[in-house]
Amino acid sequence: MAKALLGYMSSTDPRIATQLAAENRRLRQHVADLEAHVLRLQAENDALAAAVHDEPLLTLEHA
Repeated sequence: MAKALLGYMSSTDPRIATQLAAENRRLRQHVADLEAHVLRLQAENDALAAAVHDEPLLTLEHA
């Protein structure tokens, strides 16, 4: 996307290129952080699901 933005912009001002590169790095880091968070949540969900399956099922006592 950064290449597309750079190609679209008629100016070759290095400040703009630097700003776009910084924004691109920031967005990539944010995506990486979100992916890591998803992995943590999946692991937590798997652990909770395993814990539920390890416990005996609830049953009603016949009186």
